[in-house]
Amino acid sequence: MRSDLMKSGVTKMPHRALFKALGLTEEELSRPIIGIVNARNEVIPGHMHLNNIVEAVKAGVRMAGGTPLEFPSIGVCDGIAMNHDGMHFSLPSREHIADSVEIMAMAHPFDGLVFVPNCDKIVPGMIMAALRLNIPSIFVSGGPMLAGKTTDGKRLSLTSAFEAVGAYGAGKMNEEEFKDIEENACPGCGSCCGMFTANSMNCMTEILGLGLPGNGTIPAVFSERIRLAKKAGMQIMDLLEKDIKPRDIVTEKALQNALTGDMALGCSTNTVLHLPAIAHEAGLKIDLKDVNETSQRVPHLAKLSPAGYHCMEDLHQAGGLQALLNRLDGYGLIHTDCITATGKTVAENIKNARVMDDDVIRTKENAYSQTGGLAVLWGNIAPDGAVVKKGAVLPEMMVHTGPAKVYNSEEDCVDALMNGKVVDGDVIVIRYEGPKGGPGMREMLSPTSVLAGRGLDSTVALITDGRFSGVSRGASIGHVSPEAAEGGMIGLIEDGDQISIDIPNNKLELLVDEETLAKRRQNFTPVVKEVRDGYLRRYRAMVTSASTGAILKY
Repeated sequence: MRSDLMKSGVTKMPHRALFKALGLTEEELSRPIIGIVNARNEVIPGHMHLNNIVEAVKAGVRMAGGTPLEFPSIGVCDGIAMNHDGMHFSLPSREHIADSVEIMAMAHPFDGLVFVPNCDKIVPGMIMAALRLNIPSIFVSGGPMLAGKTTDGKRLSLTSAFEAVGAYGAGKMNEEEFKDIEENACPGCGSCCGMFTANSMNCMTEILGLGLPGNGTIPAVFSERIRLAKKAGMQIMDLLEKDIKPRDIVTEKALQNALTGDMALGCSTNTVLHLPAIAHEAGLKIDLKDVNETSQRVPHLAKLSPAGYHCMEDLHQAGGLQALLNRLDGYGLIHTDCITATGKTVAENIKNARVMDDDVIRTKENAYSQTGGLAVLWGNIAPDGAVVKKGAVLPEMMVHTGPAKVYNSEEDCVDALMNGKVVDGDVIVIRYEGPKGGPGMREMLSPTSVLAGRGLDSTVALITDGRFSGVSRGASIGHVSPEAAEGGMIGLIEDGDQISIDIPNNKLELLVDEETLAKRRQNFTPVVKEVRDGYLRRYRAMVTSASTGAILKY
C-alpha cells in the first residue's frame, strides 16, 4: 500500500506512535488509509453542511474496510466575494486548492482520496489535484440548494437577488418586494439552485466519471445525498482494489463527453476555463475550437436558471444526468466505453436511466436550439477567442451593433449603470479585469444583474476580458483574449467605437479602420493596477491567458 511509506517497518515506529496519538489502533493502521478532503466552512452556504457528508463518507470507508483521515480545504463563496476586492481571489483560489491538496497527499501518502467539495472554484481545484496526484479518487459534492419562493409563491434563485438590485435602483421594485427576495432567494444549504458555476462543475464531475450517478443533481437536503456519500466511501475501496485512477477515468473521450454535456445543459461560461485546466493536469488539451465544434453538433436540451425557469431539483426529478446521457447516446453523441468511478462503463451506468420529464430534458426535435448552450466568438477584438452563454441570450441580442461605452474596472461600470449613463443600443466594454489585469479575472455578475434588473438586457451588450458568474444572463461576452493588460485589442477601444456582435456566426468585431488602430497602438500603454505584496502578485506573474484556462506557468 502507498500508506506503507508512513506506517510500515521498524523505521516507521515513530510515525506509528504519532498515529496512535490520534487514537488509531493497530487494526486501523493495518488497513488502507483514505484521505477525506473536506471543504466545509461557515462562510459558504453550499459548504456549511459538508461535515454531514464527510461523516457519511467515513462510515462508507469503514464499512468497506478502510481507515478514513480527514483534512481541510479552503473555499471562497463567489456570491459573497462578488463586486468588491474579494473577487480578485476567487479564480486564484483554484490553484491554491490544487496545490494544498497535493501538499497534504504527498506529505502523508494516503492510499486513496475522497473529495468533498460543492461550490465554484473548489470543485475544479480538487479535480486538478486528483489528476496531478493520480491515486485512486472519488468525488461526492454537497449537492444543490432548493429553489427559493417569494411569499406569494414565485420561484427565486440567486439571480433574482442580484437582479433585484438593478430593479430597485431603477424604481421598478418597492422596498417590501426587495426585502422579500432577500429573505427567501436562498432558503438553505447547498450550491445555489440554478445551472451556475458550482452546479455546472458538479455536473461535469459526474459526466467525466469522477463522481457516482446523482452526484451533480441530488439536492443537498435529501437523505439520498447522505446515502450517496456512504456509497462513495465504500466505492473508493473498490477503486483502490481495482487500481482505477483519475487519469484512467479522465481520458480524451471523457473530456469530449463533458463538453457534450456542457452544451446540452447550457452550463456556466466558467466551464470553458476549468475544463481546459483539468485537461492540462491530465496531460491532455482542450482548445477553444473544440468548444465550437461540439456546440455545432449538440442540441441544447435543458435550460435551467438563469437561462430558464427550471432549477437543479427539476433536473434531478427528470432523471438527472444519467438520463440526459442516455438521451444523448440515443443521438450517437456520447462515448459509452469510458470507465467511471462506479468501476463500470458509461454504457453500464446509463443502461436503465430514463428521462421522466420531456419539458426539463427535451428531445432533439424539441430542443431549445439545435446547437449547444455556449459559443466561442472570434474577431479582431478577440483573436484568441471570447466566450458567451448563448443559451441565456435573448433572440433580439444574438446579433447587435452599437457604440462602445468603455470602463477600466467593474466598479466604474456599475457606477455608470446605476446613474443611468448606459442607454439602449450601447455595448459596454469592461477591461483590465483579465487574469493578469485584474488580477484574478473577476466575475462581472453585478454589471450583468444591474443591466437585467433595469430592463436593459434586451438592448445592451457587454464584453469584458474578465469573466461571468453562472448566474449572469444576457449578451454577456467574457474571456476576451488577449486581455487588455497583455496588449490586447480590447485595450484600444474608445468610447463611441462601433462594435459588431454576431453570436450565430461566432464573430466579435471592432469596426474601426486599421490605420486608426495602428495610430492607437503607437500611443498605447496598458494600465497596470497596483497589487499589494502577497498571493495576487505571485499569481499575476505566473498566470496564463483565459484562452488556455488561466493555468499557471511552472
